[in-house]
Amino acid sequence: MAEVRLDGVTKRFGRTTALDDVTMTIPDGSFVVLLGPTGAGKTTTLRMVSGLDAPDSGDIAIGGRSVAGLTPAQRDVAMVFQQYSLYPHLTVRENLAFPLRSPILRTPPDVIERTVRDVAEVLQIAHKLDNRATALSGGEMQRVSIGRALVRRPAVYLMDEPLSSLDAKLRADLRVELKGIQAESGATLLYVTHDQIEALTMATHVGVLDRGRLVQFGTPRAIYEDPVSVYAASRLGQPRINVLPADLFPGAPHGASHIGLRPEQIRQGEGQDAAVTRVERLGDQTRLHLSLAGHDIVTVTDAHTDLRGGDHIQIRPDRPFYFGADGARIA
Repeated sequence: MAEVRLDGVTKRFGRTTALDDVTMTIPDGSFVVLLGPTGAGKTTTLRMVSGLDAPDSGDIAIGGRSVAGLTPAQRDVAMVFQQYSLYPHLTVRENLAFPLRSPILRTPPDVIERTVRDVAEVLQIAHKLDNRATALSGGEMQRVSIGRALVRRPAVYLMDEPLSSLDAKLRADLRVELKGIQAESGATLLYVTHDQIEALTMATHVGVLDRGRLVQFGTPRAIYEDPVSVYAASRLGQPRINVLPADLFPGAPHGASHIGLRPEQIRQGEGQDAAVTRVERLGDQTRLHLSLAGHDIVTVTDAHTDLRGGDHIQIRPDRPFYFGADGARIA
């Protein structure tokens, strides 16, 4: 496996800047998630690393070697797309074996058979090896698609929202499996998603992108607990961080325009009076929707609370974040 480094990478499509001077190091053996909404530059970053597109400026290195001018095959990367990239007329076994039969790899037949069998066991599709791709469920097809990348054992795995088209249970199951595979193999994996749950549960590092710029890079915990801006803070956390006028509570520092409150940063039972507008029971926790001076606030409370809509509680900030008018974090 290999470290991936982007150094000042910029990419434009006409008048649109898709990536703007992005510098980022993806450590060897890490699971890096690129997080952001549509248009943030996530997929463009993957395409730059894979060689499907070339940067207008800057450089990309894999394993300490610049890959400028190298084809995707020469870069030794494997990519998994959002939609299942399978050959419908082939069986699962043949789909998994296809990358290994490349004349570039020259993989011996016995190695192909053993590798296909091992990957199928890991992905729990060994019993489907002789089925045609068209006879599989959506989750099984995506497992085969991921398996086609895994059999390669490349320097870097690139995955573009591979779970987004699956139902909630399958997404949860494959998140666990994919993270387990990556951790066991020590693979370097660059993963694109807009789903913060995937970022929080799988990533060793998260890169937060905003309109082509990398605004923060670090562990999920570091970004959650120490965001550099309102934008970065809003990318992680469920329910989303409450962003409110700074003067809604006393004690805001000079220059603060907004206060950011995650659910655990709201102390209940003391402070200012807030009305309960809705109680959302989720089993292991209960979300409280509150109204304070005309502003909506969401926090969490005990799963077995007796609170109901129309009740009142007192709340105050507990170690909140403060942001300036430009959205940047201030002390």
